[in-house]
Amino acid sequence: MTDTLDLTYAHVMYARMRTLAVFRGLNSDPVVAAFNEMLRSVSDLEFADACGNFESLLFASGDCWSLYLLNAVLNDENAAVRMHACGESNGTIDASVIRELKVLADASMVVLSDFTWDSAGLFTPWKIYAIDFKKEYLHHLEEVSVKGYGMFAEAHVFSLKEDRLVPVRTPDSRRLSELPGYEAERSKIIANVEALLRGEPAVNMLLYGDAGTGKSSTIKAIANEYADQGLRLIEVKKNQLYQIPDVLSELADQPLKFILFIDDLSFSTYDDNFAALKAILEGSVSERSDNTIVAATSNRRHMIRELMSDRMGDDIHENDTREELLSLSARFGLIVTFQKPDKNRYLYIVKEVAKEYGVTMDETELCERAEQYALRAGGRTPRVARQFIEQIKSGVL
Repeated sequence: MTDTLDLTYAHVMYARMRTLAVFRGLNSDPVVAAFNEMLRSVSDLEFADACGNFESLLFASGDCWSLYLLNAVLNDENAAVRMHACGESNGTIDASVIRELKVLADASMVVLSDFTWDSAGLFTPWKIYAIDFKKEYLHHLEEVSVKGYGMFAEAHVFSLKEDRLVPVRTPDSRRLSELPGYEAERSKIIANVEALLRGEPAVNMLLYGDAGTGKSSTIKAIANEYADQGLRLIEVKKNQLYQIPDVLSELADQPLKFILFIDDLSFSTYDDNFAALKAILEGSVSERSDNTIVAATSNRRHMIRELMSDRMGDDIHENDTREELLSLSARFGLIVTFQKPDKNRYLYIVKEVAKEYGVTMDETELCERAEQYALRAGGRTPRVARQFIEQIKSGVL
């Protein structure tokens, strides 16, 4: 049986994959690594296990090897894409990219029948498609300024975990059209974000006001709305503020634009995180980085939870200390207030959300019941309006 094997083809293909320099990181990809191991072991008794392992890993994400490898190539973070994002070029690296894309295109067309037998139906063949890797990758480089590269091309919302950025796989999918009633407030925020995307001066933003009025939803919806224009959202918790300078350094050379999102921000009088945020906000955004702004939400305009006992301490310069604490909000270039809606705005929101959910109740009855629900829920807010409609839709009310 072994006389029918094309060992030369498999081993040459393996050697070519190991010569990758610009795309060398692909060899660490689990599926690509399993593919290489399968090629390497064609002449060994371990081939069956290596082939089965490759197929198991490939089938976990699809049955087409060509498409999987292309996606890995397009998402690879390497010297070529980093240089292109910075508007630079290098003839040696560019030539290597073209050569290696030919290697990867050839690898994407490998099938079992190229180097082994399958007369007994031992394996389920994977699919392949002829793809122009060079064309697809050069097109990818042209779009890197709005689509990014590496993990920033795979997702548009990120969080900080264990001192590193990780993609949020299932982010809030809310869109701006699903947030009726606060169009005037949002227009200022949108204008600032659009300036950021155009590369014009943009400022840090503070959204403050009553709970349930859509402050956080607004930032998340804007991230969704402008993701295809190169906007990315990074969620940062208050106890992670000290990590932001490192994050800014990591993002500085990225071609994309970023919002560092700090939700529900407040401090006690002597909170160590206060100093960290103050340092981040000092100076203009353009002096620090022209591709990143901070957006914070808070139920308190001054973000400081001050107790009466704080006014009775032994600080000689008590007034100066208090003024410093209360001036933190002034370091945000844009402050937008989200107040609880009055009756007319609340009922407008109810009716718009009802349309979104396909609720066709008589308008008079809908408004009367919405008012009753708001009384029981503790007041009128967009959140209360949406909860009311969701319960109507599900038959709870």
